[in-house]
Amino acid sequence: MKSLYLRIYLTLVLLLLAFAFGSAWLFQRHIEQERGNVELAAGERLNAMAGLLKLALPPATAPRQEQAAAFADWGGRLRMPIALEGADGKPIATTQMFERRADDPGAIIVSAGLGDGRSLELVRTVRPPNLQGPGASGPGGPGPSARPPRLDEGPWAGPWLHRPVSPGAPTVSTLAIVLLLLFIGVAAGAYPVVRRLTRRLEALKRGVEQFGAGQLGLRVDDSGRDEVAAVAASFNLAADRIETLLRSHQSLLANASHELRSPLARLKMAFAMLEDATPAQRERLAREIDVNIAELDALVEEVLLASRLEAGSAVGEMHPVELLALGAEEAARAEAAFEPETDSARVDGQERLLRRALRNLLDNARRYGGPEVELALRPVAGGYEFVVSDRGPGVPAEMRERIFEPFYRLPGHAEMAGGVGLGLSLVKQIAERHGGSVRCQPRDGGGSRFVLFLPAAKA
Repeated sequence: MKSLYLRIYLTLVLLLLAFAFGSAWLFQRHIEQERGNVELAAGERLNAMAGLLKLALPPATAPRQEQAAAFADWGGRLRMPIALEGADGKPIATTQMFERRADDPGAIIVSAGLGDGRSLELVRTVRPPNLQGPGASGPGGPGPSARPPRLDEGPWAGPWLHRPVSPGAPTVSTLAIVLLLLFIGVAAGAYPVVRRLTRRLEALKRGVEQFGAGQLGLRVDDSGRDEVAAVAASFNLAADRIETLLRSHQSLLANASHELRSPLARLKMAFAMLEDATPAQRERLAREIDVNIAELDALVEEVLLASRLEAGSAVGEMHPVELLALGAEEAARAEAAFEPETDSARVDGQERLLRRALRNLLDNARRYGGPEVELALRPVAGGYEFVVSDRGPGVPAEMRERIFEPFYRLPGHAEMAGGVGLGLSLVKQIAERHGGSVRCQPRDGGGSRFVLFLPAAKA
């Protein structure tokens, strides 16, 4: 689990950092491109201004005072940080704005020649990228107060020049600090999100291990709407079904073990009395042994069927079943009156299980309700109902639900008619496996009515 946590966390951090670096690279490329365009346009404007001032100013051979006066007049009109430099490299005149901005951090001076030895200088606050070579500030270059070389000098030849006045633009170290802070912010923000996800997975893992260790009542936290919550909800649902199944099997095994004792004890006693018995007694004991063996066989069969129904393996592929024929056959076997109220009644199910459910209801009515047993088949909304009626003592209202529990029998019924209490439980399980239900109702005039509902077959 820890390896998953680290993989998710590191993947998220690396992806965000890659996005940040890519965005920074694209932004820097865009800024450099825009800065180059601005510098190019500024150079063109400066060259144009130099050409105009050359026409407006006195010639280079005029006295410096006359050139300075004319330049001061034009500088006041243009209101720009410009300066005029003579052919000897000494300034002829500067504007007040030029003097103020020349000392600003990060300012640069661009220069354009007038073609007669003089040059026009302009102070700008945008520092061009990739400034290298002589004239750049820093080690190996002149300081902030140095003048730019002439247009025809070495690598600086060109229509306009840049001269940094003072360093102040962002450096590589600044970008590194920004990226480091970005890394810390991304890592700090991603950690609680990823940790919360993996912590829930760890809790789910612990819950599965504890459930597997035997804590069948344990359930995990399934709050939330994400995939982890869906997995937790599925685990809780599966845990409920497994716990119910295991509890049912435990109860079934315990009750079956108890029920097996009575016929086994009777068999043991019968075999013990068989040696000293008279011929008449031997015949009676033989019949009792056959009855007890048949009871054991029926008990084992019902226990196995109940176990398969609870596990879901007893219901396989469904086929159309005609209830009219099924009811007629079972009513004839049980010697019960059959009164169908429909000419056709077809459902989807397993005929073997439906026959067993109807047979159990008829046998139960014959065993506890006396000889007057009736079977009816009637159509209802959504399906059909088998109604088994008898004239027995009836079932108390508070016990009409409990009689469908495994191994539950009404007081005195075991001594009166035998049985192990699994018949009605099997009827209920078979009905529910087919999407139906069974219920017990009182009958007018005395007795009970067991109603087995089965949904109609789909068209």
